[in-house]
Amino acid sequence: MLGWALTFFIVAIVAGILGFAGIAGAAAGIAKIIFMIFVVLLVISLVANALRGKTPKL
Repeated sequence: MLGWALTFFIVAIVAGILGFAGIAGAAAGIAKIIFMIFVVLLVISLVANALRGKTPKL
């Protein structure tokens, strides 16, 4: 999911450089939404792991 956010971020940067403001804004908005979903799922995963009492295996 983080890969998708980075992809949309790069698309937004390239579109902004080329002057496509509408596409750049849309891609940046999508990237922000996907990144926030990633962060929320990461926090939920970390809390669930902590509540289970198991330490992460490296």
